[in-house]
Amino acid sequence: MPVTIYHNPRCNTSRKTLALLREKGVEPQIVEYLKTPYTAPQLKTLLSQLGLPAKAVVRKKEAAAAGVDPANLSEEALIAAMAKNPIIVERPIVVSGNKAALGRPPENVLKVL
Repeated sequence: MPVTIYHNPRCNTSRKTLALLREKGVEPQIVEYLKTPYTAPQLKTLLSQLGLPAKAVVRKKEAAAAGVDPANLSEEALIAAMAKNPIIVERPIVVSGNKAALGRPPENVLKVL
């Protein structure tokens, strides 16, 4: 089954997660989400696969720097803000089939393989 990692190569945790996947013999499709930003529908799908609301995958420091306050936004508005400012989305996210996991810590992603 194909595996996709939404990756930021500048993030140590994202790099560790990618290395762990490769260590397990998985060569994932790599999507550098800062170069190829998420769409709102894509984020909705990922959130559904993760089983999490949007506010659970927001990086608080980056959101504050981008002027995004998750506490004052509806789910739809927060997803739109995440699509507009992909840096505020927690990373990495690994998808396999219809399951997804947040790689924090990196070992979390092993449950979707």
